[in-house]
Amino acid sequence: MGDFLIMNKKERQRKAVLEQLLTGSINRQDAARRLCVSKRQLIRIIQRYQQQGDRGLTHRHRGKPSGRVYAIELKEKILSRYEERYFGFGPTLAAEKLLEEDQLPVQAETLRLWLKAAGLWSPRRQRKVHRIRRARRTRFGELLQLDGSIHDWFEGVDEKQCLMNIVDDATGKTLALMDEGETTRAAFALLQWWIRDAGIPMAIYVDLKSLYVSPRSLYRDEEGELVEPEWLTHFSKACKKLGIEIIKAYSPQAKGRVERSHAVYQDRFRKELKLKGIKDIEQANQLLSGGFVNQLNKKFAKPAHSDQDAHVPLNAKDDLNQVLCWEFTRQIKNDWTISFCNQFYQIKKTKSYSVRPRQKIQVREHLDGSISLWCKEQRLSHCLITQEQLAQRKQGIKRTEPLPNKDKPGPHNTPWRQFNPNWLKPKNKSHRITTACV
Repeated sequence: MGDFLIMNKKERQRKAVLEQLLTGSINRQDAARRLCVSKRQLIRIIQRYQQQGDRGLTHRHRGKPSGRVYAIELKEKILSRYEERYFGFGPTLAAEKLLEEDQLPVQAETLRLWLKAAGLWSPRRQRKVHRIRRARRTRFGELLQLDGSIHDWFEGVDEKQCLMNIVDDATGKTLALMDEGETTRAAFALLQWWIRDAGIPMAIYVDLKSLYVSPRSLYRDEEGELVEPEWLTHFSKACKKLGIEIIKAYSPQAKGRVERSHAVYQDRFRKELKLKGIKDIEQANQLLSGGFVNQLNKKFAKPAHSDQDAHVPLNAKDDLNQVLCWEFTRQIKNDWTISFCNQFYQIKKTKSYSVRPRQKIQVREHLDGSISLWCKEQRLSHCLITQEQLAQRKQGIKRTEPLPNKDKPGPHNTPWRQFNPNWLKPKNKSHRITTACV
C-alpha cells in the first residue's frame, strides 16, 4: 500500500507544469502564471518537488484527522445515547434532544452521517408526485385548515387517539389538542381556543367528513344539482353565526399544510410523549398547551406576506358558549315541560317573557355539559325535574280508591240520558225494514 499515492486533478496539473519547467520547455514566469502562484511560491514548490517527488505536491493534511473533528469518546457516547433513548428519531430532532436534555452538542448533518454509517437510521423514500403549487394566503387569519389525525400516539396503548389540528395558511401557525376521536366537541374546543387567542378567522378549509359537512347537503338529483345545499351540521351552523366561511376540500392534497403539520406532530409530539412517559389524553393536552405548541410555532411558523390581520376581533358582548354548542328544537308540553336526552325540564314562569304550550323552542347543549333554553333569542328560566319528583307526580295523579258507579263515565251515565232515557234501547226491527223498503 505504500507504493500508492492519491493525487487530485490540481496536483496532477501542477506536476505536468513542473516537468515542462524542469525540461526547459517553459520559463518560471509562464509556469507561475499557469499555476496561479507567485514566483516565490513557485520556488518553494519546485524545491519540495525535487526533494520529495510526487508526494511533495500532495496536501500535507491528507489522511490526517481534521482539527474540528469530534472526539472519538464523544462520538461513541452520542451513538450509545441515541440507541438507548432516541432510537427512531430523525437526525434533526435527535440533535435537538441531545443538546436540550443530555448536553451533548452535535450538528444534525454530522449525526446523520454517523447514524447512516452505523446502520441506526435510514432516510424514508418519498415518492414525488407532480402537483400545481398553490400560493399561501397573504394575511394571517384569511384561511385556516382544520383536520384530525387518528394515530397511535401513546407508546404501548392499543387504542388510537385523535389529534385535532388547526393551521393558518399564511403563516403556518398551529394549535392542537387531543381527544378520543374527531368529534364536534373537540372541533368546538379547538376553534374556541383559536378565537380567544387571535380572533374570528375569515374561512376554514375542511374535508367532507360528516362532522364539518352534512351528507344531505351533497346529494344531487338526476340533473346533477344539489338537493339540499343549505343543510348544515352543528359545526357549520356555529361557523355561519360567526361569519366564517366553510370551504370544502375534495382531496388531502388540497389541504396539504395541515397534512404536513400532522407529520410533524406524529414525529415530534409522539416522541415527546414517549420521553415523558405520558399515556393519558389529559396530560397530553397539558403538554400541548403548556409550551409544546408555542415551541413548534417558534420553530416552523413564517411571517405573513402582509402585515394586515384578517381576523375579526371578538366583541365583549359575544358569548362563544352560546355559539359553539349543539342546538336542538323541542316542543313545550301542556305542563310547560320539555324532554331532552331522557330527562325532563320545567320552564319557570317569568314576567319578562312567557311561552305557551305547543310552542317550539331551542335547546342548547354547551361544551361544559350544561343546558340552556331559548325562544326567539330570549333565555328561558328552567329547572331539572329529578326522578324523585317524577315519581311523586305519578303518585299524585294515580287514584287509590275506585270511583263510585254513579260517577263512572260510560254510555249509561251521560248527559243525554236525562232527556231521553231510552236512547240506548234498540229500535223496532219492523220499523227499520219498513223504512228501508219505502
